[in-house]
Amino acid sequence: MTATVRTRTTAAGRAATAAGAGTAAGSTTRGRPAAGFALLGAVQTTLIFTLASLAVPLPRIGDELGLDRADLLLLSAAYGLTFAGLLLFGGRITDRYGGRRALTAGLLVFGAASALAPLAPGYGPLLAARFSQGLGAALVAPAAMGVLRTLYPAPAAYGRAMATWGGLSVLGATAGNLLSGVVSAFTSWRWSFAVPVAVTTAALALAPRLLPATPATGRAARGLDLPGALLATGGITLASYGLVRTDARPWGSVAVLVPLLAGLVLLGAFALVERRAADPLLPPAFLRDRRRGLGLAAVSLTASGTAGVFVLLSLGLQRDRGWSALLTSGAFAPFAVALLVAGRAAGPLIRRHGAGRATAAGLGAGAAGLALLAATGFDPATPYACGLLPGLLLLATGAAVSFAGAGVLATEGVPPERSGLAGGVLNTAMELGPTVVLAAVLTLGTDAASLAATALGFAALAALAALAAPASRPT
Repeated sequence: MTATVRTRTTAAGRAATAAGAGTAAGSTTRGRPAAGFALLGAVQTTLIFTLASLAVPLPRIGDELGLDRADLLLLSAAYGLTFAGLLLFGGRITDRYGGRRALTAGLLVFGAASALAPLAPGYGPLLAARFSQGLGAALVAPAAMGVLRTLYPAPAAYGRAMATWGGLSVLGATAGNLLSGVVSAFTSWRWSFAVPVAVTTAALALAPRLLPATPATGRAARGLDLPGALLATGGITLASYGLVRTDARPWGSVAVLVPLLAGLVLLGAFALVERRAADPLLPPAFLRDRRRGLGLAAVSLTASGTAGVFVLLSLGLQRDRGWSALLTSGAFAPFAVALLVAGRAAGPLIRRHGAGRATAAGLGAGAAGLALLAATGFDPATPYACGLLPGLLLLATGAAVSFAGAGVLATEGVPPERSGLAGGVLNTAMELGPTVVLAAVLTLGTDAASLAATALGFAALAALAALAAPASRPT
């Protein structure tokens, strides 16, 4: 994909770009950025694949291990809880110690947990492995973006790379749902962990040859902002856990209110600490850029919409239509094809019309797809080709373009030394969005109402992006 983004030509920006270019030129990967991007892209896709890989086989896991609904919900959410909770800290570690070093450490943790998970004899070890996977992923995701910035030091080239990077997450989620259904139909659910093990092994072997040795920025442990890291991690994890529990408990229950309120208190304390910290984990000024805020909101909402469709339709097709796990996964195959086709077209669209307008167009198409699915997708009498398929194709097209444009908006103008921070914030928005939005819309009572409410959110943000679009046209 290609995209041209507006760049800032301040002296500091030119100096940062020159420094990044010097680093890339001095690495052993000069002339091979495409191979490095392919490796990083495979890793990023696998992180999100792992998030969705247990969605379809959860009933079989429950039968084999004797788990109730609450246990299964926690098992499904465990990876995302630690992943989202530790992303900001992972971004800080990346910026302090260098992208490739942080990437290697994260891959070792993620790979070891992925290898131990299928060997788990019971619920406890399996749950611990899922939590550990999230811990490794929280370090890998921002580190991958830090290395990506070194691969493409020129702002325009980095913008083109981010236009492609933005669509990798929804591709990973789609692949996770598709493959998990196939695995569930023909073999044990434990084989769902084969993909992360294989990709991690390959990445560890190829990283020294394909990825540049990104330099550390120094200040070691003194600059890690450990109080901020502890407050952010605890706040995000507790609040997310409270929201996850709303699926099985009412909002006013102790199981929901205690972790939710505790998480909000910790996040409030985090905001106060960051305002006074000499070198904060999340500088308040980082989120004040309107384009960045719009991009992060679009990433969060698009992730919520696609995740909601995967969860609600997967359950509806098996529960209301009696479809098998394999047939349910097959229903999403056209979604994956449309995603790839639209992803290829997103770059030229951004180059021609700007990231803001592309994001608005993607959100508009996504809103139409969600509205169509809400109107026809949950009626068992509606044929797949007439009801589900058009909505899925529209949503996939819109999601691909929205993710691509939003990825550019969220990262343009970020200096190289803040690449890890940008990666942490971007992935946090992607992980927290589905948790927060789904917890809110699922209280509306029906699956169709939940998707309709999400469609309204897409339409509102599309209108906001369209109004702000002239400010983000390329120059």
